[in-house]
Amino acid sequence: MVERPETRVLTGPDLKAFYKALSNPVRRDILSYLGEHGEANSTSVAKALGESTGTTSYHLRKLADLKLIAEIEERSTGRERWWKSLMTNIFTPPGLEMTADEREAAVKIGALKMTHDLSLVVRAYAGYDASEGWNQIYRAGLRMTKEQVAAFTEEYQALLHKYASEPGEHPPGARQMAVRLVVLPDDDRGAAPLLDDT
Repeated sequence: MVERPETRVLTGPDLKAFYKALSNPVRRDILSYLGEHGEANSTSVAKALGESTGTTSYHLRKLADLKLIAEIEERSTGRERWWKSLMTNIFTPPGLEMTADEREAAVKIGALKMTHDLSLVVRAYAGYDASEGWNQIYRAGLRMTKEQVAAFTEEYQALLHKYASEPGEHPPGARQMAVRLVVLPDDDRGAAPLLDDT
């Protein structure tokens, strides 16, 4: 089990910078690559992504400015800089005061994430029969207090960390898995009944 990552609150002024970073496909690909391989330099990232070293070097520095990755100083020599992913749990708490621009960036970040998540759900259902058990889809509804929701979410995060591995140190046969949890009041259930699981 890996150590739980630092929890980092994404405040209003950082939202625009994070949206700019996350909306760039090269930066998202770099974050995925470092999450899989642990450590890399601009040359290895460029080769893997089919980009120039100048492009990847620029984006690596921008991701480091946001503290999403960090330079491995003991491995860096001269112009060759090595980088590692920083495992960080980043979130924006509800009720945070924001300017109109910051709120717009927060909404765009959410839309970007949900667009990605929707494509994951479609792929999960479309490939369910052929996935040989890799695709697991469960839905549920239950009554909880706000305190129980907080406890449930905390236990869920602890469970994720129990099965997490350090970047570059994944067990043999491991695949990158997309896991999502959405917990919200279902006060307007609609007329059509929904099955609770697949």
